[in-house]
Amino acid sequence: MNEWTEIRRKVLVEGRSKRSVMAEYRMSHPTLMKILASPEPAPYTGAERRPKVKLGPFLAVIDKILEDDRSAPPKQRHTARRIFERLRDEHGYGGGITVVRDAVARARRHSKEVFVPLSHPPGRAQFDFGEATVEIAGVRRKAALGVMTLPYSDVYFVSAYPRECTETFQAAHVAAFDFFQGVPTKTDYDNTTIAVRKVVGAERELTVGFLRLESHFLFDHRFCRVGRGNEKGHVENHVGYVRRNLLVPVPSFPSWAAFNEYLAACCYADLFRRVRGKAETKAERLEVDRLVMLSLPAERFEPRRIEQATANSLSLVRFDRNDYSVPSDYAHHPVTAVGSVEQVRICCGTEVVASHPRSWEREQVSFDPRHYLALLERKPGAFDHARPLEGWALPQCFWLLRRRLEADLGSRGTREFIKVLRLLEGAGVGELAGAISQALSIGATGSDAVACILHHRRDRPVGLFSLDGHPQLKLFSIDPPDLGAYRVLTPV
Repeated sequence: MNEWTEIRRKVLVEGRSKRSVMAEYRMSHPTLMKILASPEPAPYTGAERRPKVKLGPFLAVIDKILEDDRSAPPKQRHTARRIFERLRDEHGYGGGITVVRDAVARARRHSKEVFVPLSHPPGRAQFDFGEATVEIAGVRRKAALGVMTLPYSDVYFVSAYPRECTETFQAAHVAAFDFFQGVPTKTDYDNTTIAVRKVVGAERELTVGFLRLESHFLFDHRFCRVGRGNEKGHVENHVGYVRRNLLVPVPSFPSWAAFNEYLAACCYADLFRRVRGKAETKAERLEVDRLVMLSLPAERFEPRRIEQATANSLSLVRFDRNDYSVPSDYAHHPVTAVGSVEQVRICCGTEVVASHPRSWEREQVSFDPRHYLALLERKPGAFDHARPLEGWALPQCFWLLRRRLEADLGSRGTREFIKVLRLLEGAGVGELAGAISQALSIGATGSDAVACILHHRRDRPVGLFSLDGHPQLKLFSIDPPDLGAYRVLTPV
């Protein structure tokens, strides 16, 4: 371009002869005339595409292979090298691989899907689960990230759980609605089995857990077409955004609660960021979303999953691939297991008979030693070998009491000690430990004595009512009661 400008200036401004300019720059007369006729070089226009003599007959085969790849598993589709090998071995192609690579790349560019930019009205939401690696209490594990976004305001909320299931799906919604301070009017989902039992054409058979959530908050839903998760691309992008920006490097937290506090703080800080192309911050646009949203119900929603089960001969109930103990009186009884994110409750009829912290591992057993004490009272010989009692940390006074009882009563001392332990069915360990310590100090080691001391320590002494601070009561006088009627009960 510099020479182009110099040549035009020398001929048209300085008056140099064309012959001298052609000699100086060693160019032909037609080239010089072309430069003088245009202030800038003309864009390159290639000649007609040369025919592909060797590859041309095989272009239709390449197109057919790529078309068939659309229905093949994503990890078992043709590479350019594999297409070249098939052309060579199956169709007799004699050319090189480079032109095949160029033809495959060109065909793939033409076959890529093109999307239409969408408009997102206020009050609408999208939800999806993602996955990330985190460190909880020193152990690296996968975390299920429940992400809900509001495309209009670009506000998002993310909460983390040990696994993707019905109760965590519900808990992620509850946490997001609390953060937004409202319920989106309609939410977009993929066809997760947590929400969809069966896809029948364009219709969906929904699960009980999803219908319960929807009925409580009264929002509407829209499910993407099968295999078309891009129809909720806003939340799909935010799942990746959370992984790249909030969880790199791999973070470490002492508990899931601490992890979720961190995520909530990040979501809150993001409210004050301005969306590209918008004059307002996310927090300001969220106010427009809230004008359209539904109000939060007055009654709190409990995320939970309910399963019917039967307690086996070991007084264990299986829920979500883990076993939880119940009192031995309920062995062989039908029960209802109610699992939330943090605990599992087991009910028989309308009574909650057991409650355990939720285990998110697999094939684990959660024992409550108190559940087996009634059975051990009938079978005291199994006391020292009972698995539910392994690792049961009791104060030292308990074991001192056992030694005293066995020294005084022999083999009957173990059963008497179990009777003392059964007092834990209605008292705390610290409360019973105080009663045992007092019993040992006075030499009363029997279960009845410990129970009497325990109940006595619970009784509150009767206090005298004082008129101090109640001046209005001093105006009243009450006659003393006549106790003469009781004299008839005494012998003369």
